Amino acid sequence: MMIKKAKIFLKSILPRDGWLLIFFIIISVIAFSVLAFPIALRPALFTLKQGDVSQQDILAPYTLNYQSQILTKQAQEDAVRKVQPVYLMPDPAITREQIENLLNSLNFITTVRQDNNSATTQKFTDLSSMKFINIDTTLAIKLLDFTDNQWQIIQNEAVRVLGDALRSSICEDQIERARQNIPSLIGYSIPEDLAEIIPQIVSPFIRANSLYSEEQTRLAQEQALTNTEPVVRTYIAGEIIVRRGQIISETTMEALNQYGFIRPDDTSREILAGFILVLSTSVLAFLYFYFRKPPLLKNNRGIVLFGGLFLLFLVSSRFIIPNRTVVPYLFPLAAFGLSITSLFGIELGLVFSSLLIILASYGLSGGSELIVYFLLITFSGSLVLGKGYRIIQFLWASLVMTAAGAAVILAFRLPNAITDWIGIATLIGAAAIHGFSSSAVALGIQSIFAHFMGQVTGLQLMELARPDHPLLKYLLQNAPGTYQHSLQVANLAEQAAEMIGADPMLTRVGAIYHDVGKVDDPSFFIENQVPGKLDTHDTLPPDYSARMIIKHITDGIILGKKYKLPQRIIDFIAQHHGTLLTRYQYSRALHKYENQPNLVNKDDFRYPGPRPQSRETAILMLADGCEARARADFPENDEQLRSMINSSIDYYRSEGQLDDTPLTMRDLHRISDSFFRTLKNTYHPRIQYPEYPNRNGKDIETVKDNRNQV
Repeated sequence: MMIKKAKIFLKSILPRDGWLLIFFIIISVIAFSVLAFPIALRPALFTLKQGDVSQQDILAPYTLNYQSQILTKQAQEDAVRKVQPVYLMPDPAITREQIENLLNSLNFITTVRQDNNSATTQKFTDLSSMKFINIDTTLAIKLLDFTDNQWQIIQNEAVRVLGDALRSSICEDQIERARQNIPSLIGYSIPEDLAEIIPQIVSPFIRANSLYSEEQTRLAQEQALTNTEPVVRTYIAGEIIVRRGQIISETTMEALNQYGFIRPDDTSREILAGFILVLSTSVLAFLYFYFRKPPLLKNNRGIVLFGGLFLLFLVSSRFIIPNRTVVPYLFPLAAFGLSITSLFGIELGLVFSSLLIILASYGLSGGSELIVYFLLITFSGSLVLGKGYRIIQFLWASLVMTAAGAAVILAFRLPNAITDWIGIATLIGAAAIHGFSSSAVALGIQSIFAHFMGQVTGLQLMELARPDHPLLKYLLQNAPGTYQHSLQVANLAEQAAEMIGADPMLTRVGAIYHDVGKVDDPSFFIENQVPGKLDTHDTLPPDYSARMIIKHITDGIILGKKYKLPQRIIDFIAQHHGTLLTRYQYSRALHKYENQPNLVNKDDFRYPGPRPQSRETAILMLADGCEARARADFPENDEQLRSMINSSIDYYRSEGQLDDTPLTMRDLHRISDSFFRTLKNTYHPRIQYPEYPNRNGKDIETVKDNRNQV
């Protein structure tokens, strides 16, 4: 089932030539090659193996702490060996069972003794056939010769002795000792001839009453393993790891491997491990694209640049970071996450920066510390930077990343007694360089990539939103009504975008520019017409009127390109009416032809589209329609306003205009609530002032303001 879904997904995202699948495979192959290349071809510094004799002194090139797997395993094995077997408490049921068996045996002997109808030989036979007690002829003669009083004494004492013996804990290996201890339990008042019989009767009933607990013993061993501290081995820079003439031991071999001095003869296991890691990260990336379907999928150029940037950071990090002490803390790996976050959003940035960090740190000395270091720096910087609307945000991100890197260094280095403060200060300085260089690199990448992908950066959005932008000034001077309408739609759309987690700044800027195409023919649009004057469209044929209305889309695209607006902003111009009909003009045409649809060409009244392709452009479509309805219908109360908003959204849904967007029903409900609050505050009724006398105190004037109409 999963394979079938995967095929459907690939068909849905891949062009016919399948280039994206090929590109995806190429990225994975290159990533695997980067991980495998140093493993396969790194030259061995020493050709040694365990048991060889070292031909020279080998010194530690730098200070290293590592957890010795060999010494830790030895310590754990010693701890497990010292754990004693665990036995349960004496089981009273066993004692009761054995006493009952003894009583039954004694009763049987009593019955045989009292049988006057059987011959002595028959009695010997009956006694020798007993289940628990092995009675020979000598013992049988004694048992039959005892008087009833003596036999009663023997019975009572045997039961008491067995109870006392089984009251103590008896393990399997202690049964014989317990039997040997029976004579010491016999009371001193018992005659000797009777006392010597009691051990022969009681001994067979001695059994283990404290059973071995495999589970408790295993838990004790596991606890011993847990309590065994990992053995950390330390080498100071310049310390001799192995002397000339010394035999290479298992622990020495481990130290040489920790420093990377020894390359194993067979690297197939390491290569396989690298392949598994790359495969798992590739599957994770595939699942992300499959389930999340980020907008990046629709931008082929963006996908190529994204993959190239990922490989650039991976390849450079794998060739620069290994076998160095300070350089890993300097390398600006966080710049990748910052760049992707500012261009495509924080979710994509955090997911793929995590994958990059895992691959870049795999197999390196101190890899666990580096993974935490890079992750914390990247995550904190990305959260602070966001879309990077202002330069100051890059500065704040640098400072936060520096603090995060310093925190990781202190957390890992302070417990290490051999790390001096000069070394810690050096690494913290490297973290500061990392933070600021990552922000600088991300700023440059953001600008370059945005240009090639038609993306718009946060800094560009802030620049485009300035009222002194030439195109906005042109719009304000020639179509002030459209300018005001665009601002109101921008406020409406921005609040809704923030409500559902879309990009509010992108939505606002797109909304400001969405109607710039009206600037050349402003009088054809109602917001620019003087109230009370003749509507231009009333005197025009419906099809021509529709062309003039629809024309503001193509004119807007032309103006956007002329003023070098980013493609993402031009998308708002092209998509904000989707492929809807100009309903007013279409209705006039139907009326003109006496409601005969076959005589009216619908395509003459349809916007060129495309339909909205993102959440942001869809929000603009909804906001534009609701704002226009609010100005036209002028709802009198909250119920009418909410009904108007819901009916507008339902109309766009029914027309299929939202089918190409990832908006959910939950998103639409939140958008509706946001529109309601914003429009309610915008078109609220003015205060009705009380009556007051005129200047002469004679006439009464009443000031009553209706709702504000735009």
